[in-house]
Amino acid sequence: MLSALTTALTGLKAFVTKLDVNANNIANVNTNNFKKSRVELQESTAGGVEVTISQVNTPGMLMEPDERTGRPQESSNVTIEEEIAEQITARYAYEANILSVKTAEEMQKTLLDIKA
Repeated sequence: MLSALTTALTGLKAFVTKLDVNANNIANVNTNNFKKSRVELQESTAGGVEVTISQVNTPGMLMEPDERTGRPQESSNVTIEEEIAEQITARYAYEANILSVKTAEEMQKTLLDIKA
């Protein structure tokens, strides 16, 4: 029973990380040369969820060179549509993990009531 609670809590933490990365991507949508990040979730060998954050190096749209340095620039590779879809998915997964925590708590309470 505790493992179910631990697994759900690692899931909650993982989806908070996913939402944080998503928010950072959205905040930098108009930042030249910004590369979005993605969160990958995997099952941990000890149970629970393992988080890996990686940068996506696809190019953005080419822009005029920087006036000061003359270096070529490109727009960020963030698309709002993709980020909104990621956010919705993470939100529902977060809610599912909250339900798992509530269920584990109810099961523990029931077991304690039976023992008493």
